[in-house]
Amino acid sequence: MDRKDMRWFPKKIDTGLWDAGHIQGIAVDQENGYIYYSYTTIFVKAKLDGTVVGYVEGLTGHLGCIAFNQEDGKVYGSIEYKHDNIGQSIMRRTGQTIAGEDAFYIAIFDVDKIDRLGMSAEEDNVMRAVYLPDVVDDYNATGENDKAHRFACSGVDGVSFGPVFGAAKDSEKQLMVAYGIYGDVERNDNDYQIIRQYDWREFDAVAQPLNQSCPHHSGVNSVECYALFTGNTTFGVQNLEYDSYTGDWYFTVYKGKKPTFPNYPMYVIDGARKPQEEVLQGFASQKMKCIYLKETALKDHYTGICGCSLPYGQTGLFSFGNGYFYISHNQAVLLNGGAKKLQTGTIYLYTLKQDSPLGFALVE
Repeated sequence: MDRKDMRWFPKKIDTGLWDAGHIQGIAVDQENGYIYYSYTTIFVKAKLDGTVVGYVEGLTGHLGCIAFNQEDGKVYGSIEYKHDNIGQSIMRRTGQTIAGEDAFYIAIFDVDKIDRLGMSAEEDNVMRAVYLPDVVDDYNATGENDKAHRFACSGVDGVSFGPVFGAAKDSEKQLMVAYGIYGDVERNDNDYQIIRQYDWREFDAVAQPLNQSCPHHSGVNSVECYALFTGNTTFGVQNLEYDSYTGDWYFTVYKGKKPTFPNYPMYVIDGARKPQEEVLQGFASQKMKCIYLKETALKDHYTGICGCSLPYGQTGLFSFGNGYFYISHNQAVLLNGGAKKLQTGTIYLYTLKQDSPLGFALVE
């Protein structure tokens, strides 16, 4: 398959019906013609025509955004085990109680081994995980004004591979991991997106199978940590995606509720601009390396914050690196008169349209 020939890639993919949480992320193996979905507690491998090849179940944490690594052929995704409202909801739905500690990981799926339905996340040797101690530290730490969770960290979600911010587009790729951020409108230290940079080449030495009832602590600290001012969002970066065509990073969020900000559903990080150390707004003295938003067709007059108004992609975003994207639209389907709710999603092909406030146009 020529991964640059878009005739190979359908304009619409039906992800099927799943008895799980809603779709959280998508990833595509362009060379071999597979698409992957994370459905909160289920990881799915499918062909581009929608045929499911296999899936991994038995996850008791929250599997979020996923990314295909072209260099090792594996899929990486954020996974979190926590006891807040999200964690409590997952435990009620799965009927499984997680360990007493809150833990955050990058899950690594050996997708070549996924070849049948109903594979076990713990027993079939298809998934390992890398512990993220610096994320755990921020989640457990006290932030400004004695608020719980430093940076209002609610865990991790958005993940993507790309060069260091400010580096050339063909530079060595790192794994960028974005925080979930609590959308508390009563605090001022949660108006930044926080992104940690990891050298994924260090992961193989520490990645271990995950016993979810007894989480391991084998992991690595991040190489660098960045802050990006957007105004507060509802649970931070949902999907993060590096676009090698523009050299920028696209990410989607659930819109924030603070009226002083434009609260866009999508933002673009300027990949060419070098980070600069600054004192963060809303903090007494916290300094961090800051990255910056790209100028887009949509710009708020009062704050100068730029973004896009496309209302999709919070549940999946994938760049082909040639101006085309797959973007997920999710929905729930009620069966038996509303007694049963299943989750589904449809993946649509879009093209970049940078002169439009939407940022994208649907490929008809």
